[in-house]
Amino acid sequence: MPYFSDELIEEVRSRNDIVDVIGGYVRLQKKGSTYFGLCPFHNEKTGSFSVSPNKQMYYCFGCGAGGNVFTFLMQYENFTFGEAMETLATRVGIELPKQELSSAQKAEADKRTKLLEINKESAKYFYSLLRSKRGERAYQYFRNRELTEETMQKFGLGYSDQYSDDLYRFLKSKGYSDELLKESGVVTIDEARGGRDKFWNRAMFPIMDVHNKVIGFGGRVMGEGEPKYLNSPETRIFDKSRNLYGLNIARTSRKDYLLLCEGYMDVISLHQAGFDNAVASLGTALTSGHANLLKRYTKEVYLTYDSDGAGVKAALRAIPILKEVGITAKVINMRPYKDPDEFMKNLGPEEYRKRIEEAENSFLFQVRIAEGKYDMSDPEGKTSFYREVAGMLSDFQEELERNNYIQAVAEKYHIGFEELRRLVNQIGLKKGGIVQSPEPLKSGIQERKKEDGMKQSQKLLLTWLIEKTTLFGTIQGLISPDDFTEELYQRVARELFSQYENEGNVNPAKIISMFENEEEQKEVAGLFNARIHQVETENDMDKAIKETILRIKENSIKYHSEHLDPSDMKGLMQIVEDKRALEQLKKLYQM
Repeated sequence: MPYFSDELIEEVRSRNDIVDVIGGYVRLQKKGSTYFGLCPFHNEKTGSFSVSPNKQMYYCFGCGAGGNVFTFLMQYENFTFGEAMETLATRVGIELPKQELSSAQKAEADKRTKLLEINKESAKYFYSLLRSKRGERAYQYFRNRELTEETMQKFGLGYSDQYSDDLYRFLKSKGYSDELLKESGVVTIDEARGGRDKFWNRAMFPIMDVHNKVIGFGGRVMGEGEPKYLNSPETRIFDKSRNLYGLNIARTSRKDYLLLCEGYMDVISLHQAGFDNAVASLGTALTSGHANLLKRYTKEVYLTYDSDGAGVKAALRAIPILKEVGITAKVINMRPYKDPDEFMKNLGPEEYRKRIEEAENSFLFQVRIAEGKYDMSDPEGKTSFYREVAGMLSDFQEELERNNYIQAVAEKYHIGFEELRRLVNQIGLKKGGIVQSPEPLKSGIQERKKEDGMKQSQKLLLTWLIEKTTLFGTIQGLISPDDFTEELYQRVARELFSQYENEGNVNPAKIISMFENEEEQKEVAGLFNARIHQVETENDMDKAIKETILRIKENSIKYHSEHLDPSDMKGLMQIVEDKRALEQLKKLYQM
């Protein structure tokens, strides 16, 4: 990705009015100086999603999603920053600097472009064949699977002809060389027999990347023949361990979780039934590459694998891979049917929705499957089962999480919590995996509440400063960026104070662009959208501001006193001065 200067980033941001951009995705209604609509990042019935033309920011008071125009595209479209920058620059006619490529890089880029062209041409050809007389058998196959014309079109389904060089001759007529066709994976070149199609006499499933570019194919044989399902080989543009079928559609789903299936038809059936958040791995077991890709789009995955032994094994393999990248997994019960496609045809969408609601916690699923290996009527078998489960429980590094699961298992299998906890600790200590921590102090909860209250006070002041810049004059000499004791809040305060001092105004949307991490951008947006309830009059607001200033100053003095180096005389004098100023301030505010 080319380097973009801060000035160019700000030019692109400021030229793209956030109300216009988000209005293309969300229906907005103006209320006062702010626009509101239904949040695209979580399901809701009342519009808590706000877009402020003054701040050039959006914020959802329901789920906390927020940021500037770049953040919105990165969250909604799952773009990288570079992709968001290019999209917004193109939108307003700004030409971005081109990255200088070496001759080798240019040749590689050109080759990738050509391979994508070949795949696109192949997909269009398969699509047209399905709807011709030659494709009747495959068309009937899809219809027998109860797919609508709309669904077939949505997924670009097609047919590869029964002649083994049909696609090869079509692509040669388009001017593509044998060398390039061989690299594409849709054709094999044999010196003796010439060009032959990789897929023939098959119902075809184009595989697309998240940007809707065709990168490969899956094909299901019509009639007898092996293998029943065939996938494209790995190429420059197709890596099956880093792509997921259906993700190009599922990534824009408004649901906050993804359904992970095993096959193409499962994904298509679920989408047709209204579950537009279904994806599948491409004829291979789930990999860490898949998990990292999923993590870009969700924090929660529902495994909807086949209910047979192979499906259970696949789920058991997938759960730790998902957990490793921080994704929470649940397991959907498909019984008495084998897979989502079969389930949907027999029980329908409403029953499947219930199965999602009843989905099993992935760890308890692992425990239940482990239970099946033992004779629970035999004391020795039961003891062996408890030992295995204790070993599984000892893998939880966080004590609170570990204790919660110990309690859940103890209740389900009628074993004492303390007995199971002792067994877990014994096994964990042998494995070297558990470090026991002392009992938390009872005052811990109160401290946490106090800390959260102080965070809220600091958020409120930052919000008020951008909404009412005259407040900078009120706090001059009383509050500085150093008084914000949270690291992120202090960084934001420094930028805000600097903007006002140097430009006489503030630009909160520009500050968001300074943070690369999406979670930080979301948190910064929250700092500029804090709300205080029960403030109805100007006098109430004035009182709230004074109380907030005092709280922040008192907390700042306490914080800096606790973190002061005893040899820092300058720091000590500053604290004494701050205490004196605080007392005068209290008298002034009559508090």
